[in-house]
Amino acid sequence: MIGELIIKLFHARTTAHILHLKTRNYAQHKALNEFYNEIVDLADTLAEAYQGDYGLIDTYPPRYTPYDDPLVLMKDLSSWIEVNRHKCWDADDSYLENLVDEIVTCIRQTQYKLRFLK
Repeated sequence: MIGELIIKLFHARTTAHILHLKTRNYAQHKALNEFYNEIVDLADTLAEAYQGDYGLIDTYPPRYTPYDDPLVLMKDLSSWIEVNRHKCWDADDSYLENLVDEIVTCIRQTQYKLRFLK
């Protein structure tokens, strides 16, 4: 399950970068730029912290879902995290929960920028 979370975050980075290059909206361009620059470091930190405790992640699903709307991307990503985050590790691993909270914060900030900054 953790491999699926990590791959979703990496795919979200790539999708955000593509949408960043395609948009004609400056605020969207900047919001997506900030997202794709931040999300990879957050995902990498989560993966390394997880592996420090549980061992190497050896399963990454080979899925990719393309998106045309960045808000749908953010909504789908945050929904998946909300439903599945507690299935990825022991409930008392607060350090991993904190890292995921930072990821969710990044997503929510991007949603705000995409919705309200024009």
